[in-house]
This record gives sequence, structure tokens and C-alpha cells, in this order.
Amino acid sequence: MDVYEALYTTRAMRRVKPDPIPEEVQKKILDAAIRAPSGGNAQTWKFGLVDDPAIRGQLGPIYRECMATLWATIYKERIELANATPDDPESVTMLKVQKSAQWLADNFETYPLLFLAFSQFDPSGGSIFPGVWNGMLAARAEGVGSAITSVLMFQMDKVLDILQVPKEEGWNFACCVTMGYPTGRWDVAPRRPVHEVSFRNTWDQPLGFEIPEPLWAPEG
Repeated sequence: MDVYEALYTTRAMRRVKPDPIPEEVQKKILDAAIRAPSGGNAQTWKFGLVDDPAIRGQLGPIYRECMATLWATIYKERIELANATPDDPESVTMLKVQKSAQWLADNFETYPLLFLAFSQFDPSGGSIFPGVWNGMLAARAEGVGSAITSVLMFQMDKVLDILQVPKEEGWNFACCVTMGYPTGRWDVAPRRPVHEVSFRNTWDQPLGFEIPEPLWAPEG
């Protein structure tokens, strides 16, 4: 697979089949993850694969409680505004995202594989997220969809207990990535254009160029 195809189409794929992911594919995901840059080459990371229905069954209700907390706090104003102005383009996008994220929560136990990431003594995530992204790109190359979420942080003690993580060793939960073979199609994710979210040299200075459309697109 062309590297740009992987970069441009590795979008959140939340609707997936319950079909198991073969061990050979799991190996490629993990081996790609550990090839990512590591600060000082310390490699103070720990990756977990969860495919046990019993563990997913324990995590599912906790995940839904966390999502309810997210909607009622951080996203509360945005959701209220979107519901009040449902025809506004930004509202349409927000409600679509909420529906998709809630689908993940409602069906959490059906994902065939959870890819979890922890870093030791590094709450910033700088030493773990390159590895997570490598794993997600490898999954994309194997036709596996993924969606990254960190909402479990709202009830982290419960999650650490279920996963039997040694709390005294300084491990920080970074994220959970749901994985499975998607029911939909791969596509380039719509985003605000580069020139609206970038600057050159200092904060208020324009970038100097515009990119109105994605620089990569699928053939045909």
C-alpha cells in the first residue's frame, strides 16, 4: 500500500464486523508499533491486546458510563448548540460524530480486538502515541479499521484493576484503540484546510499558501 494512501485514509472506523483478527495480523500491528520513535530510546511503553469476551464484558459498561460523562461535561455545550441548530453544517458534523461515538460505546463488547497503550512515567503521551499511530497504520495496511479513544480515563482505577495493571510502577494509560474489519469503505476524512489551522514562524502570521483540497486522492 502506498504510504500516502495509508496516511490519508486511516480515519476512525467505528462500525466493524465481529470477525476475529488473525494472529499474523496482530503480530504486524504490534511489531509496527514498537518501531516508532521512542524518547531517549527508553521504550517505556506497554501495549495490550484484549480479545477475551469476559474482559470486554467488564469494560463495556464502564466505557458507556465514561461516554455519558463526556457528553454531560466536555461536549455538553457543543451538543446543546448542535441540537438547537441541527441544520447548521457544524451542527450536522457534531451530531454525526456523537452518533458514531455513541455507537462505539453501545457496541463496545462486540469489537473483536482492543489495542491498549500505556507509557511509564510520561503523562504527556509523547513517548507512546507515535507507537499507537504506527499500529493503526499497520492495521490499515491489513484492511483492519481502528478508532482511538481515551474516554476510559474518567474511570481509570476500575480499568487498571480489570487489566491487572501494577499501579505502583508508574504506568499511564494513553488510549484504547478499537479494531475490526470495517463494514463501510475507506475514504479521505474531511478536515478544515491546512491554511486555517497552521501558521508560519509566529502565531498570527499566515502560512503563505493554501491547500483547498486534499493533495492525495484515490485513483478513479
